[in-house]
Amino acid sequence: MEQRLANALRMTANEKKFIASALLSGLRVDGRNVYDYRKLSIKFGKEDGSAEVHLGQTRVMGFVTSQLVQPYRDRPNEGTLSIFTEFSPMADPSFEPGRPGEFAVELGRVIDRGLRESRAVDTESLCILAGKLVWAIRIDLHILDNGGNLVDAANVAALAALSTFRRPECSLGGENGQEVIVHPPEVREPLPLIIHHLPIAVTFAFFSDESTLVVDPTHQEEAVMAGRMTATLNTNGDICAIQKAGGEGVSQSVIMHCLRIAGTKAADITVKIRDTVEAYNTERALRKIKRHSAPVALDVSGTVPAVRKNQVKSQDQREVSGSVVTQVEKLKPMNERNNSDQSNVIEGTPKPSKKQKDLQSEKPPQQASPKGSSEDMKVTPPATESAKIASQTHVEKTLKDAVKPRHKRKKKALSALDGS
Repeated sequence: MEQRLANALRMTANEKKFIASALLSGLRVDGRNVYDYRKLSIKFGKEDGSAEVHLGQTRVMGFVTSQLVQPYRDRPNEGTLSIFTEFSPMADPSFEPGRPGEFAVELGRVIDRGLRESRAVDTESLCILAGKLVWAIRIDLHILDNGGNLVDAANVAALAALSTFRRPECSLGGENGQEVIVHPPEVREPLPLIIHHLPIAVTFAFFSDESTLVVDPTHQEEAVMAGRMTATLNTNGDICAIQKAGGEGVSQSVIMHCLRIAGTKAADITVKIRDTVEAYNTERALRKIKRHSAPVALDVSGTVPAVRKNQVKSQDQREVSGSVVTQVEKLKPMNERNNSDQSNVIEGTPKPSKKQKDLQSEKPPQQASPKGSSEDMKVTPPATESAKIASQTHVEKTLKDAVKPRHKRKKKALSALDGS
């Protein structure tokens, strides 16, 4: 009510009259139809449990936090869910800092009734130790810019933040099993909240004529409207809450008509929220994957790397042994190397096969030139030369070799005469 009066004071009489006459004709100032929503966009922050909602010019940011507290006595097995709103003067000059006003309290109650009374969030799963420790979930809603219909924008921001929030995982330990251990995100993956359904708030604005109503009113239409009603429904058509904020009375037929419209709008907004949350979860999962610059084949058992190391070692040993053998060969004397070469040549000459013999017999005889003979003599291996030398030394002696030459016989005769 305070906000509506502040908006009315900022507008002139001509502006109010123009908006009212346009609505009677079925037209709106921003060009929408009477049952159309403004453009809805949802953005998530880097941390889990933070969301920013843009509904036209209206901007609302939601944060979700948790802490361990003692449960209520009448509900020892259930956690708690609380909503706090903050209206900043930067969003609207009519908002005052410090103590929340009437509209801030009403906004928090409408959203809290839609979430808690419908049991959208499973509070029993928030229990750690019955009667001793439970999780207390806190939702902080910050109004960044007031462009009209803050209830619907804040409700979407609360649902989006709850859908992406994850609480730390806890376990019981100690001697008696009564010690609670809170595991950090690096040790164990945080757990998301269990949300059974999404209660969507749809706000209608009524004017002087009972038949004239619009969905998602702007701040200009809120200054002219005579009454407002917020209906909270889910995709199954279940009515979670209804809030009629004063003003003119509304008949039962109009309320039923509004509920039918709210059911279709709630289904569309639910699909929008789930799609954006799913995209956020996939992006979050990809951020946790450790990527390497180059693909490396790893074996969990560790057998493959060991085999590869042994193979590398064997190759290195072969290279070292090969280098040692070459050095030893260099240190051998020349004659040993020649003998080894001769033996290798004699033993290593392959025997000609039958096909090679046939080909050699078919070739015509060629006349060897003197150059070719000299080349053949040069190219002859050392084994043939040694064989020729051995044949020359071991030739049989003839009679000519037994007869002494003449000069040797004369010298012998002269020596015999002198002795006589």
